[in-house]
Amino acid sequence: MAYSRISDANEITERYLDSILFKERLIDSVVADTGIEMFGTSFSSPVMMPAFSHLKEFGGRGKTGLEEYSFAAKNMGILNFVGMMENDMYKRIADTGARTVRIVKPYADNVKVRDQMKFAEDEGAFGIGMDIDHIFGSEGLDVVIGELMTVQTSDMIRSYIESTKLPFFIKGVLSEEEAVKCADLGAKAIIVSHHHGRLPYAVPPLMVLPSIKKALEGRDVKIIVDCGISSGADVYKCLALGADAAAVGRAMIPSLEEGGTEGVEKFIAKVNNELRFVMSCTGFKTPDQIDDSCIVMT
Repeated sequence: MAYSRISDANEITERYLDSILFKERLIDSVVADTGIEMFGTSFSSPVMMPAFSHLKEFGGRGKTGLEEYSFAAKNMGILNFVGMMENDMYKRIADTGARTVRIVKPYADNVKVRDQMKFAEDEGAFGIGMDIDHIFGSEGLDVVIGELMTVQTSDMIRSYIESTKLPFFIKGVLSEEEAVKCADLGAKAIIVSHHHGRLPYAVPPLMVLPSIKKALEGRDVKIIVDCGISSGADVYKCLALGADAAAVGRAMIPSLEEGGTEGVEKFIAKVNNELRFVMSCTGFKTPDQIDDSCIVMT
């Protein structure tokens, strides 16, 4: 078979995920409990919502997809994330009652960055953050739906972190050096991600995750993973390699489009049930106990 080059980071990530296999440990195991605690708050699962932006209304149900999956997050007791949106839309998300982290774009308009972060805090957000992986585009600085992005310096990010009492999440970390920098700046969580393959040949998040975990040893920084996470088995692999939680993404969209909040709830329940099953089959009672002793890298 002729060799075919693959530059699509999503396909590279999928292949890497599928190369990780499980060993079983059944004797003396029990039905696992998927509950976790993060920043003093209990959640039913380490499965988290993605930071989607600009989802339209599906099926004439009267609410945007963003609101529908936020209601699902509240009902399922998991952490919610949302991405690029104006404050009026964020208010609608806040009104769902979901514990939500608002991820703000690295706008060139710094006043807008600060306004959106403060608005989220005032509306009771669980956390705020920024997706640094949208700073650059193919022609220089990125432009997202007509909005110009800009470079974010360490001093800028530190000032955002120091301006809030909320946990600050930095999304788009894909190296040990960046992870350590985030910790040094005061971030309380990082999201290891290549943002659905924006960078060609981007390393799969799970490939770099163990070294990020090691680099942050002893630092009070939570590690969340996204990109290609579509099953409980995928979530388990993230936890085994060093993550505290994992966010599902585009795999959730068909359930959201067809079934709205109820569809998302069924999808999340399926993912969580598979996570519990794999945990039980490998001898881990709780997510914080999971390590790499039952995975094989092929």
